[in-house]
Amino acid sequence: MIKAYAKSDVGKAREINEDSYYITQDPLNKIQLFILADGMGGCNAGEVASRQAIISAKNYIENNFDDTPKDKDSLIQLVASSLEYANMVIYEDSKKDENLEGMGTTLEVCLIYNNRAFIGHIGDSRIYRIRKDFIRKITQDHSYVQKLVQDGTITKEEAEHHPKKNMLMKALGVNAFVEPDVMVKGFQKGDILIICSDGLTNMVDIKDIFKAVNENFEIATKDLVDLANQNGGIDNITIITIKNL
Repeated sequence: MIKAYAKSDVGKAREINEDSYYITQDPLNKIQLFILADGMGGCNAGEVASRQAIISAKNYIENNFDDTPKDKDSLIQLVASSLEYANMVIYEDSKKDENLEGMGTTLEVCLIYNNRAFIGHIGDSRIYRIRKDFIRKITQDHSYVQKLVQDGTITKEEAEHHPKKNMLMKALGVNAFVEPDVMVKGFQKGDILIICSDGLTNMVDIKDIFKAVNENFEIATKDLVDLANQNGGIDNITIITIKNL
């Protein structure tokens, strides 16, 4: 059985919450789906992009799940297609309305089926997995700074405080076509997944995220939002926690 919690907060510095999320509420539902998006763009465009990404990806998976074979490759393709579909919807909307021009969003899609997590990822929101006493980031930020780390130009430590930390190399809805990262990860009994926007990870150290989720899973989302705000809350904060009981 799966138990999940989510919380989203505008933070201390922003007027609008441009993060959106969706979690399956019923632990017995055949589709266990968890989605998070962190929007960007002028006016309210980021809010529109993130909300549209959630709705589009959710609808795509729910409408196609029954007809999809339940093998690994077919399910990961379903998740990948949901991101491609959401990208198309946002991109086309941005072309129809000049107020939405240039809007985009990060997107994390996590479909849990048969003790596996089928994940689609684009942008710099993150997914972590806690197994036993170890937390590991299982997504790779699509950011300029992450590319510098991969190229060996800067260290991981330098990346954490780099002035261009939030410059994205990839986002959903900005171009007509998109190449999301897709992966399958084991989700065993006792494992915890954490899906979060950078409003959390820019404000709260990974050790503190691990501590909060491990020590009190039921209220960790609230505790972590509070901690991010105490540390400055310079962005919207959204977190989803999922545990395989």
